[in-house]
Amino acid sequence: MRNRHAFTMIELLIVVIIIGVMAAIAMPRFALQRGMKSDLRKVVSAAESHFADDGTYAQWTGPSATNAITLVYTGESDGWEATATHAAVPGVVCRLARRRTVDTKSEPICE
Repeated sequence: MRNRHAFTMIELLIVVIIIGVMAAIAMPRFALQRGMKSDLRKVVSAAESHFADDGTYAQWTGPSATNAITLVYTGESDGWEATATHAAVPGVVCRLARRRTVDTKSEPICE
């Protein structure tokens, strides 16, 4: 019998199964983050539309969220801030803010 320095089919199968389990755990988290970011992008267009109509970000309730995502909108005269959370992704908060006086990022950031 020869000495072979290679992996057996069982070893390769176990590695593939482990990778599959890890992907199955991670994918829903990323999908929910994508949903939170999408809702925050909707806030951008709605808040800017409200500002164009009324000249202020204050006194606006903000849009409703989708898929059990909790949106919190805080408007002021010169800008606004919105956060999105989801109960299935504890500890992750996506944020997006706009200020008229400061150039701020236009993409939501999840932490």
